[in-house]
Amino acid sequence: MTSSRKTLGIVGARGHTGAELIRLVAAHPALELRFVSSRELDGQRVADHVEGYAGELRYASLDADAVAAQGADVVVLALPNGKAAPYVEAIDKAKPDTLILDLSADYRFDSTWYYGLPELTREKWRGEKKISNPGCYATAIQLSIAPLKDLLAAPPVCFGVSGYSGAGTTPSDKNNPEKLRDNLMPYSLTGHTHEKEASRHLGVPVEFMPHVAPHFRGLTVTTNLYLARKMTREEVMQRFHHAYDAEPLVHVVDEAPWVSAVAGKHHVDIGGFAVSADGKRVVVVATLDNLLKGAATQALQNINRAIGVDELTAIPTTP
Repeated sequence: MTSSRKTLGIVGARGHTGAELIRLVAAHPALELRFVSSRELDGQRVADHVEGYAGELRYASLDADAVAAQGADVVVLALPNGKAAPYVEAIDKAKPDTLILDLSADYRFDSTWYYGLPELTREKWRGEKKISNPGCYATAIQLSIAPLKDLLAAPPVCFGVSGYSGAGTTPSDKNNPEKLRDNLMPYSLTGHTHEKEASRHLGVPVEFMPHVAPHFRGLTVTTNLYLARKMTREEVMQRFHHAYDAEPLVHVVDEAPWVSAVAGKHHVDIGGFAVSADGKRVVVVATLDNLLKGAATQALQNINRAIGVDELTAIPTTP
């Protein structure tokens, strides 16, 4: 390992997002994978589970103190909600300057952590070493609403559909392909964590109704926006182009995007822009891969900036 490369460890690496992150880090010129922690895969070779990773590294079952003892420069916590605190505490004690990026919802409401949705919060980063990665739905919701936020006449209403990879790897109805076949499964129709998260960080109340569909990866959010004044479709699109044309990972498109076109890609597609006859209602559709721009890709954007390399390092971009 050259001295200029930073070491990175992943806690909870068995999950879908952990695997995507391992792939991205494996191709990164400034990062080296130091450890990957997983109870279930303890002792097994990472390369046998993650296509695109060729090293000899093996999964290890590490508790909070053991993770801290690894002394990695960067630690990514890819744990279920409510599990991050002991790791943060142990790392803080052992090596306080460690960059910690949390993929769960545990610190998205904590103002001492930087909330890293780069396209909307890039200018708010003040060098914090603790970064909370946004939720997948919350990313799509906020990017759909932000360009029109100052014109809202009512809370935006968001209808979400995601692939079952978003339900994680712990077996449940929401990631059971048999139960999902020919089905659409509504859940958490009020008060979903991502509803609260988007409301907090946009500074406007958002209403959100999530569903799980039989496809594996990718999500769609269709957002209904009531406006305080009339707008033409061209004016609406101008706002989105102005907000995102300089952003390589947000593509403003004319038609309503399809989730199948964004699966496996690292960007968000936002389009549709249907305007009602009276010009006071707009419907916007956003699609993204929940495991990539909704999780691993966005995590790498945040890590890249925090270690001082170009934000898009090792992130494949598509036109």
